[in-house]
Amino acid sequence: MRVRFPKEFLWGAATAAYQIEGAAAEDGKGPSIWDTYAHTPHHITGGDTGDVACDHYHRCREDVLLMKELGLRAYRFSISWPRLIPKGKGRPNAKGLAFYDRLVDELLAAGIEPLCTLYHWDLPQALEDAGGWPARRTADCFADYAALAFKHYGDRVHTWLTLNEPICSSVLGYYSGIHAPGRKSLPDALSAAHTLLLAHGKAVGAFRASGARGRVGIVLNLGYSEPASESPEDIAAADRDDAFDNRWFLGPVFGKGYPQVLLDWYGGEMCKVNDGDMKVISAPIDVFGLNYYTGTRVRHDASGGPLKCKGQQLLEPGCKLTEMGWGVWPEGLYRLLVRVRKEYADIPVMVTENGMAAPDVPDENGHIDDQARIDYLSRHFAAAARAMKDGVKLEGYTVWSLMDNFEWSFGFSKRFGLIYTEYRTQARIMKESAKWYARVIADGGFDI
Repeated sequence: MRVRFPKEFLWGAATAAYQIEGAAAEDGKGPSIWDTYAHTPHHITGGDTGDVACDHYHRCREDVLLMKELGLRAYRFSISWPRLIPKGKGRPNAKGLAFYDRLVDELLAAGIEPLCTLYHWDLPQALEDAGGWPARRTADCFADYAALAFKHYGDRVHTWLTLNEPICSSVLGYYSGIHAPGRKSLPDALSAAHTLLLAHGKAVGAFRASGARGRVGIVLNLGYSEPASESPEDIAAADRDDAFDNRWFLGPVFGKGYPQVLLDWYGGEMCKVNDGDMKVISAPIDVFGLNYYTGTRVRHDASGGPLKCKGQQLLEPGCKLTEMGWGVWPEGLYRLLVRVRKEYADIPVMVTENGMAAPDVPDENGHIDDQARIDYLSRHFAAAARAMKDGVKLEGYTVWSLMDNFEWSFGFSKRFGLIYTEYRTQARIMKESAKWYARVIADGGFDI
């Protein structure tokens, strides 16, 4: 069977600033919470840091040429907030502005559409020192930063995404502590989540006020949840899990508010929501970015964490868990795409992240045969195509990730890239998945 996509479909790849740029303290860039966190002992596998990462800051032209060779039509990247505004507020950094000028201009010259994410987790450390995301004033600083980006790049960048995966910034950063800044407080995490959503809404307002062409949206990572049995306890646990993973952010962004089941569950630990907050957060968006990796079968666990849920990875028959320990469940992508359209908004959608970590090792000839990644992507592409047939306005798909990079708390131990990065020499090697993806783009589809 042939899986086909429209001629104008935006095939692309994605990265994030801290994961690839390096140049951590060059040309006036200020420290971010990830600079601090990665340099704190015992936080990152192997003691790795993003100080150099993929050295993209110095190799952006080379990397854009690789994108062109792949035939990418879009590239989703993030701006480093502390590279543009070193302390998070105040005077912009001219050299930081100039770097993204070069990147955007290189992309446009190569015929690649820039898709810009304003925040992919690298909060300026100065703002964390002043309270971080739990402090409401951080949302105003973000709106000012966004306004600067819209003014400076808005003539060339036409798709803007305010936040990437705010659940990670809030819960992993302020509750579990496994991401920067490493705090462990549920009230802080709930306050951070609310401030992040406020920041999104204020940035949407800044975009409208800027008069910039194009469109603005947000990127949420959604997970498919189903109960492990028909018991009332498992059904309730799966509902809480879905509310936590999905509805806590989908609801406010699309004007449905926070899910009552979690407001009741959190009780007095929930932060104060001021009059007018939800109106700001639900400012209409033009495009929605969906990140998807896996699904979970959920059962009640009386001894478990704050939601008393325990999950088992959903796994398609014949597939193995990825190197991250995540299940391969393309059906979840289909169901979530359809659900967003039916329950929240029938607006343009992009799959802004989807991919897998694998134990990629070059053979003696430098060849990297990552067939498992090809199988993974083909199954998910087919699920996306099916969603389009069922009415989802899917416009593009940016695979995670363009190249192997600094994978947050896992350091350089996990490889998601279409392109292999040899970190010692910074050599880039096209994996078989990259060559396959280039054929999919050129042919407008593939056979399964």
